[in-house]
Amino acid sequence: MSRAEAGRGLLVVGDVVTDVVARHGAALAHGTDTKARIRTLPGGAGANVACWAVRSGCPDVRLLARAGAESAGWHREALEVAGVRAFLSVDDEVPTATVIALVDAAAERTFLTDGGAVLRLGVEDFAPTMLDGVGHLHLSGYLLFAAVSRAAALLALRTAVERGILVSVDPASAGFLGELGPKRFLEFAEGAELLLPNADEARLLTGLPEPGAAAAELSRWFPRVVVTLGSRGAVVAAEGEVIGRVPAPPVPDPVDSTGAGDAFTGGFLAALLAGADEVTAAAEGCRAGAAAVATVGGRPPVR
Repeated sequence: MSRAEAGRGLLVVGDVVTDVVARHGAALAHGTDTKARIRTLPGGAGANVACWAVRSGCPDVRLLARAGAESAGWHREALEVAGVRAFLSVDDEVPTATVIALVDAAAERTFLTDGGAVLRLGVEDFAPTMLDGVGHLHLSGYLLFAAVSRAAALLALRTAVERGILVSVDPASAGFLGELGPKRFLEFAEGAELLLPNADEARLLTGLPEPGAAAAELSRWFPRVVVTLGSRGAVVAAEGEVIGRVPAPPVPDPVDSTGAGDAFTGGFLAALLAGADEVTAAAEGCRAGAAAVATVGGRPPVR
C-alpha cells in the first residue's frame, strides 16, 4: 500500500495523563513551604502529540490510550474539544496516570510520574480498524516500558507495518529508557520508519555525546531520525548522515517546557503527512515547540 493509498490520518498510540504543574520561582525549600502557581491540566505525551498535530493542521487525528474511570470523561471531553478522535479505554481498577511537573524559574521541568492506567493498555484495546484511513502511526515510547502496554504497542506497530503505514516512535523518557536498556528498546522499536528522541535519549541509545553523531548513528537502525535539541532546534539524519540542522525560533518569555517535545512531534508529523520533507517538517515542529514553551502545560491553548 502506498502512502497516498493509506490516507492522511494520524493514529497516536500512547497515553493520557493528569498533569499537576507547579511553577516555582525560587529553589525548592526542603522540609518546608515553597510558593508556587499550581494547575491541574490534561496531559500525557501521546495525547499532547495528538492535540498539537490538530493545531498544526492535520485533518484527522486519533488517539488510543487508557484512563482511569475517575477522570476518563474529563480527558475524553478535552481531547474532543481539541479535535482529536479519542479511542479511550476505561480502567475501573487503576486511576489515570498522574505526573507532577515541577517547573523552575527557567521554565525547565522535572517530573514525578505515576504510570497508572497507561501501562495497562492491552492488546484487546487495539483494533486494526483504527488504522483505516491512516497514513502514519505514532507510538509513545512510554508504552514500551511495561509488558502489558508493550504488547499492545507492538501489535499496533506490526499491524501498521503489514498495511504499509509508516511508523514513528518517541523514546519518551531517558530515565525509563536507562532502566529498560538501550538494546532492548531498539529491538522493540524495530520496524519503525522514524525515531524521534531528544538529545539525552539519543546519547543514551548510542553512547555518543554529540547529537548530530548520535542522530547519524541511529539512522543506521531507522531510515529517518530527528533529534530534538530544545532551544537549539533539531538535527535530521538519514542513511547514516546528517541531512539538516534546524534552529528553533527564539522564545522571549519561556513559561513552561512541559510538552515542548510533544508539540514538536505533533507539528512535525502534521507537516510530514501534508507532504513536507523531513527538514521542512522539522522547522514546523520547532515552531510548535516554541509555542508550547510560551504556555502552561503540554497542550495548545483551546481556541
